[in-house]
Amino acid sequence: MIDLGVTKMALIGAVALIVIGPEKLPKVARTIGTLLGKAQRYVADVKAEVNRSMELDELKKMKDSVESAARDVEQSIQTEANSFNQEWTNATAGLDGTPMTPAGDYTSSVAPVYSHPKKNWRLKRGATPQWYKSRNGVRTKALSGAARVARYRPHKP
Repeated sequence: MIDLGVTKMALIGAVALIVIGPEKLPKVARTIGTLLGKAQRYVADVKAEVNRSMELDELKKMKDSVESAARDVEQSIQTEANSFNQEWTNATAGLDGTPMTPAGDYTSSVAPVYSHPKKNWRLKRGATPQWYKSRNGVRTKALSGAARVARYRPHKP
């Protein structure tokens, strides 16, 4: 880079004062300062963009390696699960009274039928069972203030 010392700066200032003149020198100096500032910001932006693109490339490589490792793990889990299911089928074949084929598979093709639980899923229920609440006298229904007064008001004979 250019090596500018104090003496060289003073020499450049003196030549600029003579060539430009004392009236226009502050305006020219301001213009040069703003242009140098813009140039420095531009260079900093370019450096930041290059760094971002390099980091993006590194992240893409890391993402690819993680995805390939995840695929490998998934495949190994699938193979282990399939072998476990096969061994489980072979080990439990004939225990529930269903006949087996020579290959060890069940001959029964009856699938269990889905039955709806007959619950109202929109209704929020507490964890305490209803029989416990009724046995111990826990209130299960909320009363309004007027209903509570009417219920507990002493009756006049």
